[in-house]
Amino acid sequence: MNQYVLEMIGIHKHFPGVHALKGVDLRVKPGTVHGVMGENGAGKSTLMKVAIGLYKADAGTIRFKGEEVSFNSIHEALQKGISMIHQELSPLPYMTVAQNIFLGREILNRFGLIDHKAIDREAGKILEELQIPISPSRIMGELSVAQMQLVEIAEAVSRNAELVIMDEPTSALTEKEVDHLFEIIRNLKNRGVAVVYISHKMDEIFKITDEVSVYRDGELIDCRKTSDLTRELLIKMMVGRSIDQFFQKSKAKIGEIILEVEGLSRRGVFRDVSFTLRRGEILGFAGLVGAGRTEVMETLFGIYPKDKGTIRIKGKKVDIHSPYDAIRNGMAFLTEDRKRSGLYLNLSVRDNIAIASLKEHLKGFLINHSKIHSICEQAVQTLSIKTPNLEQQVMFLSGGNQQKVLVSRWLATSPEILILDEPTRGIDVGAKAEIYKLMSTLAQEGKAIILVSSEMPEILAMSDRIVVMHEGVKIGELTREEATPEKILHMATGETLATFQEAR
Repeated sequence: MNQYVLEMIGIHKHFPGVHALKGVDLRVKPGTVHGVMGENGAGKSTLMKVAIGLYKADAGTIRFKGEEVSFNSIHEALQKGISMIHQELSPLPYMTVAQNIFLGREILNRFGLIDHKAIDREAGKILEELQIPISPSRIMGELSVAQMQLVEIAEAVSRNAELVIMDEPTSALTEKEVDHLFEIIRNLKNRGVAVVYISHKMDEIFKITDEVSVYRDGELIDCRKTSDLTRELLIKMMVGRSIDQFFQKSKAKIGEIILEVEGLSRRGVFRDVSFTLRRGEILGFAGLVGAGRTEVMETLFGIYPKDKGTIRIKGKKVDIHSPYDAIRNGMAFLTEDRKRSGLYLNLSVRDNIAIASLKEHLKGFLINHSKIHSICEQAVQTLSIKTPNLEQQVMFLSGGNQQKVLVSRWLATSPEILILDEPTRGIDVGAKAEIYKLMSTLAQEGKAIILVSSEMPEILAMSDRIVVMHEGVKIGELTREEATPEKILHMATGETLATFQEAR
């Protein structure tokens, strides 16, 4: 038996202006979970895409089960036994779960026609075996992101995959769904299946992996047993330096109230939400998935209409019916899903940064391109955006750099109020530290910031006050001094602060 199910040796890959992989290695043993870590832009996803035949390596050797391979397509990799579950899922939404699992491998009856009953039956067996409680006849588009990911795992198992690559599989999962996923991964491991697990979440890496390979700037830094690593060492390997002050929150002068929200409601989504926001303040919004935090921000920004409620900016009542109204009133909104509702992936870095502030750079009917170029160049330098040039399409940047482009776009509108919804989701520790530093600097400049985050350490470290929501209702507020993980979690499950304190 081969010691490794997958060996990638001396892999090089170039893109225009970028040497993405510089002779890197990856060795994965059968029946193990192999973590792959590194900052955005380190080359992790590129290496995996080479492994499954989506990209062709410029140089290097790939062996699968001891046999040298060179895949020309994902289909070839699948036939050999390598499956990849991407961060951005792409199921066929109008087909059933069973049809998605057996897509391209349909079971035929003796007349050569597709046997839908047989497909449902076989898919049901796989789902039951993996303890995935989803009916094979469900329409794929009706499922949650978490359920779609589980169906993709079922598809990999149905193909008898011997290597399953998972790229940020828990980015949109609840804690309970993550636990279920880990059970399935352990099940795969017990069958002798190898799992390559790409994640930025260190707790998960330490919980589920056997070995970890760390990449930086397109190079392999080290590969070690997980038991030989510490959190501090892993961070240092990833970013090339220790991060003593990861959450860089400087003390800012809290000024006058700039935003007042009173009784904001959207029927069936959230009700009677009231809060204030001051200059120089970072106001955190905490809560479990489905608490309604994002929906409140979308309504505040005019993406969806409110049913009732009053919004005042600098003491003046304002009517916000669209994002244009919100921007005109000095607001900016960094959405939680940068790819679906934030970035124009086919456009350049320059166009993505400039698009929200184009009106300010008009000379009559002509656009002041030199001014736009100057602003974008400054943004790239200020936020350390890694891009070959301003003409680079945003789709080719790493997640962290894409997020910085979005932040630059909104800063170009000179906002007074910034709404940041999950600003560090899916980005590496180095980029996170830079986002935290930027938030702190903006607060010191007198900007008012709303931070929506599902990461407890982030909320606790960066917020001056914390609003806690549960099922569309504001449960209460906590000051920075009185906030603890325990208090926030109790309130996030619907328990008021007074009730929690009485129970103590």
